[in-house]
Amino acid sequence: MALIITVCGLILLVLFISYFKVHTFLSFIVVSLGVGLALEMPPQAILKAIQQGMGSTLGSIVSIIALGAMLGKLVAQSGAAQRISTEMVKFIGTDYVRWAFMITGFIVGLPLFYSVGFMLLAPLVITFAYRFKLPAVYIGLPMLASLSVTQGYLPPHPAPLAIVKQFNADMGLTLFYGIIVAIPAILISGALFGVTLKKYTTLPNPAFVASDLPESEMPSLFSSLFSVLLPIGLIGATTVLSSFLPENSFLFEALGFIGDSTVSMFISVLAAVYLLGIRQNRKMAEITALLGDSIKDVAMLFLIFGGAGALKQVLTDGGVTQSIVEQMQHSTLHPLILGWGMAAVIRVAVGSSTVSGITTAGFMAPLLSTTQTEPHLMVLSIGAGSMMFSHVNDAGFWLFREYFQLSLADTLKTWSVMETLVSVSGLLGVMLLNAIIG
Repeated sequence: MALIITVCGLILLVLFISYFKVHTFLSFIVVSLGVGLALEMPPQAILKAIQQGMGSTLGSIVSIIALGAMLGKLVAQSGAAQRISTEMVKFIGTDYVRWAFMITGFIVGLPLFYSVGFMLLAPLVITFAYRFKLPAVYIGLPMLASLSVTQGYLPPHPAPLAIVKQFNADMGLTLFYGIIVAIPAILISGALFGVTLKKYTTLPNPAFVASDLPESEMPSLFSSLFSVLLPIGLIGATTVLSSFLPENSFLFEALGFIGDSTVSMFISVLAAVYLLGIRQNRKMAEITALLGDSIKDVAMLFLIFGGAGALKQVLTDGGVTQSIVEQMQHSTLHPLILGWGMAAVIRVAVGSSTVSGITTAGFMAPLLSTTQTEPHLMVLSIGAGSMMFSHVNDAGFWLFREYFQLSLADTLKTWSVMETLVSVSGLLGVMLLNAIIG
């Protein structure tokens, strides 16, 4: 019954937004209240779930998105994005730019959380699309496929890392197997599927594009790349160096602080303020106004993310996740397929890949010893399942839609299909690898 209520709630949400044109945030709140009542939650529990869901979702990403928007605005308005895109065309040409963004997405996605990587790279994609009159979705989706795969499959991202620890799996071996599975998944969901997306020519969000600047007014290539790559370098370097230090040591704690996503983005914004602002002879008042405008560009996203978080928490507290687990625990499927399937169903119902992965891991852990299933492959299988069909209850869905300015239907046809391909191709890769090493 819980699953039927969930499906009806999601259908109603889509109708409110796309057919009745109700504001997205209001639609989320109405559906969250209705689903909570249908699941027979006490009214006070529904309100608490909505507050908790909004708070936990925004608490984890609002600072990253705000700082990312500031950095993206500085990169765009200073001419840094123009400089990078111009040099990229000189080096590889426009014919191969989508491959360049795809590879960049994979490299960036290894150390960075998805939202950080998105906020850094999306403005570059949008600027490139405007400058060279290319469909933004066509050149951008391969990059987003890379970011999605690294988030879902590979530690040290939150869900894969938590599953690795719960299964007592080896981090290095999981990462090695994960990269083997990730490469074909990216090629299928990003490169091959991306070829079909040339028809989506809707102009992306112009807020991250500035008018062309003359050569003399653009920052240097070094300053441009340094500003974009600094958070990647900070997080990546601290991750590597921390592995050689004793826990609880001063250096370990200091590196952990600097390598935090919010702190690294904050440092990067400060560096960009100097390199792309003050050093380019911009006044501080002008830079401050620019940073303020960047928040206006993403303000509506905060409400949408909060609404998605509210619905996610109502579904979780209402017992939807537990209902799915109970219905699937007596399945006779192969353990790797079962882990993938359970994670996929929870992901579609609840919207959170992290909740999906960690919940599924708790159920699958006892099966590992009794079925002799390879734990490293189970991590990857659950990770792949947790990326299944992102839609209206996932914050990433709205992030993509708002930046690339697609309709709800076109977002489902592009982003949601890409995420589904990420999930299915990941399972196929895991099963093939299991046949080889088994």
